Amino acid sequence: MAKTTELAKSGVLDIAPVDPIPSGSSLINVGPTERYLSVGAGALLLTIGLRRGGLGGLLTAALGGVLTYRGATGYCPINSAIGRDTSGEKTETDVVEISKSVTINKPREEVYRFWRQLENLPLFMQHLESVTQTDNLRSHWVAKVSTGNALTRALPAVEWDAEIVEEEENSRLVWRSVPGATVDNSGEVRFIDAPGNWGTEVHATIKYRAPEGIIGEAVVKLFNPAFKQMIKEDIRRFKRLLEAGEIPTITGQPSGRANEHESIPKKQPTKHKEHEGVVL
Repeated sequence: MAKTTELAKSGVLDIAPVDPIPSGSSLINVGPTERYLSVGAGALLLTIGLRRGGLGGLLTAALGGVLTYRGATGYCPINSAIGRDTSGEKTETDVVEISKSVTINKPREEVYRFWRQLENLPLFMQHLESVTQTDNLRSHWVAKVSTGNALTRALPAVEWDAEIVEEEENSRLVWRSVPGATVDNSGEVRFIDAPGNWGTEVHATIKYRAPEGIIGEAVVKLFNPAFKQMIKEDIRRFKRLLEAGEIPTITGQPSGRANEHESIPKKQPTKHKEHEGVVL
């Protein structure tokens, strides 16, 4: 109770969510020479195994496939398990962390229920194309890479699977991308009754680690700067959507203020203070 009161007073989320799990997409632990050797040996074993046939050939081909994957991705699970890194440099990409707090003039149960239905997230999160719940805990996320820059328009959408790892109904939700996902992502949202029955304080922290490779480089260089501002705007959109039943349209408006809406407002929302923070 003391911690809840402290958070309610400060309006700042002081507990960071679990970090994204470093996967083969964001961590390289095999050096260039080993990668070339792995691809060569893997291709040879694949050829021998397929020609030989039988159980022995199948096992040989399987080993060849593992070596080929190791060389192509630069990631070795065995190296990771024993703490071995022959890449010669730190290749894990930086984690982008965005924190935002806002008070919404709606009951805590209603606010939590709307966010918990993960398929609602693209309604106010501009960087998400879709979120599909595959079961009660797991979901499939599709993000838009393009930021209007010609270099990113040709890139495919980025997709990954995530799972809810902690949940306190009507109070707290924590999710994280599954091991081996294309994008390492995690987030935590806390829902706290605002003082004086003024609605619900929402404290959100979201973390992303971009993948390695061509798409990852494009995301890091071109997507992240706009992305951090997007998240702050998205939480405001979430507030507006729940309070007034409308989503501000900010496309093409440098100031980020809405002058158009996607639906008819139900009522004027009560104004409350917002708190935000961005860490790179």
